Amino acid sequence: MPAPLTAESETERRWRLAEGEDFAPGRRALARLGGGHRYEAYLAFDDRMHAIVVAKLVRPHLVADRQTLSGLGAEARMLDRLDHPVILRSFDAVLEGPRPHLLLEHLEGPRLSSLIRRHGPLQPEQLIPLALQLCSALHYMAQEGVVHLDLKPANTIMSGPPRLIDLSVAETLEQARALDRPVGTDTYMAPEQCEPGRRGGVGPPADIWGLGATLYRAATGSRAFPAGDPNSDDPAARWPQLTSAPDPTVLPASIAEPVLACMDPVPEHRPLAAELSEALEPVLKAQAKPRLSGLKPRWRGP
Repeated sequence: MPAPLTAESETERRWRLAEGEDFAPGRRALARLGGGHRYEAYLAFDDRMHAIVVAKLVRPHLVADRQTLSGLGAEARMLDRLDHPVILRSFDAVLEGPRPHLLLEHLEGPRLSSLIRRHGPLQPEQLIPLALQLCSALHYMAQEGVVHLDLKPANTIMSGPPRLIDLSVAETLEQARALDRPVGTDTYMAPEQCEPGRRGGVGPPADIWGLGATLYRAATGSRAFPAGDPNSDDPAARWPQLTSAPDPTVLPASIAEPVLACMDPVPEHRPLAAELSEALEPVLKAQAKPRLSGLKPRWRGP
């Protein structure tokens, strides 16, 4: 049975699950992975699946909060709706009881953001396959009428293949077009996400913008736009991408044009995911291959 909340955990607004402690019947915590404002993640073991998974738990002080539970339910439904090799899988959703949570696929590999921070920009042989895999996921989501709205390096797991995670703010196309408030992560938001309504409706082109900003960061190690002031009431101060453009000179020449096209201020001018994939495939084919002509054989048979 789950342990009752303590005064300490209420104060800190986080679960303090010990290794091996059950947080739900047949599910026990192994290690805390981290967390956000509303949720925290634990590496866990599920007895029924007999497998290591990730549990995304609602924080203790929000287990009765209707908005938080509604958001968790919406994410669960979105994950159930989508089935693609590059998109994170969900195995179960518990939306009631003392510890509401999602049971998610455990992915081996670092976040793209961590990889860049530790080792710098990706090499071309890593970058182009990553771009093509994410194009595949975005093409599929657009066909399914879903907009991710938060594509960024921190939501990309560098496993094999790369995986797109965190659909907590994803919306159907109809819901996205009706948005009347900013949704996403400031640095990676398309202009129409920053000011929905004023710049047209939000749709799949917003995800293409996020992909372009992600690839720019992966290719250069730097953000496409400077960080804004999240507390400013001036849209241009909060979102520099509304009035500035990324520096094209720091991008590798072979990918500069398609990546910059993703961040065109006009949504209709951005490429579709399939078009971006077609533009990048020749770059993949043109990447240097090992040259063997100059090698001399060491073995000499009889």
